[in-house]
Amino acid sequence: MTIGIGVIGAGVMGADHARTVARHVGGAELVAISDPDESRARAISGEIAGCRPFTDGLELIADPAVEAVLIASPDHTHVGFVLACLGAGKHVLCEKPLAPTSAGCREVLEAERALGRRLIQVGFMRRFDPAYVEMRSVLKRGELGKALLLHCAHRNATAPGFFTPEMSITNAAVHEFDILRWLTGSEIIAVTALNSARKGDGGLRDPLVLLVEMEDGVLADVELFMNAAYGYDIRTELVCENGTVDLGRPAPNLHRRAGTEARSFPSDWRGRFGDAYRLQLQAWLASVRGQEPAGADASDGLAATRVAEAALASLESGRRVEIATDRP
Repeated sequence: MTIGIGVIGAGVMGADHARTVARHVGGAELVAISDPDESRARAISGEIAGCRPFTDGLELIADPAVEAVLIASPDHTHVGFVLACLGAGKHVLCEKPLAPTSAGCREVLEAERALGRRLIQVGFMRRFDPAYVEMRSVLKRGELGKALLLHCAHRNATAPGFFTPEMSITNAAVHEFDILRWLTGSEIIAVTALNSARKGDGGLRDPLVLLVEMEDGVLADVELFMNAAYGYDIRTELVCENGTVDLGRPAPNLHRRAGTEARSFPSDWRGRFGDAYRLQLQAWLASVRGQEPAGADASDGLAATRVAEAALASLESGRRVEIATDRP
């Protein structure tokens, strides 16, 4: 059974999702793409046979040919589009964050619960990355003992032009919050945000360090550096009682010249997490067909945003901020 997919958002992320659906995921057909900028929607639809352009995401959701929707539009639009998908009874994969605020996440979560069935998956694709999957498997097998510490770094070569100071946490750090919860199976109970010496004169408080406390006693430090210049670099080291696991990275080419040896880094997330995005889409489509849902659900989206709000509050106050541990 082929599923008709509509993608909302034809920017870099949406365009990449659209091409992955059309070219690398079996059993799916990209039938529609929308963007307020008609030229961007038409550029993608012109590449892919049978894909129609829209300028209104709500019209795309209402189209009968669209059986499931992938949302990759700006963060502040997510709630409205997800609620429209729920109203139409259509499965939706929403890029992170589910919403920029916990109030928005709760509105979505309550609307889904009122339907009595799960239709939402949140795009925390690291859960599908083979290196993270292997790290979690090692921890669950218990061969290294229990987890004690996690060291994480999230570095971009250059922050996107639309990034606000808050988005380093609400848009980027939410990946770290979700993967910490997923790896350990424990909730985050407190966060402390620390400013470092700032790079340049830009508006971002960059880099940042977050100290994250887990309910099971695990501590994690998270570095966020949105303008690291040298490339896109994601690092995680899991420290256990009897050993450590360092996150593997796709093997880049090794360059040798003029007496030096160096490895290259990808310029953005596509070079690092291409497989994870494809595997995420395959798992989502399987759930659309009726198989057991996989990936992060709406409550996971809410949990990550709640931690992000606490981190922003800590950044402003300079104090440790606690987070309620009740399951949303």
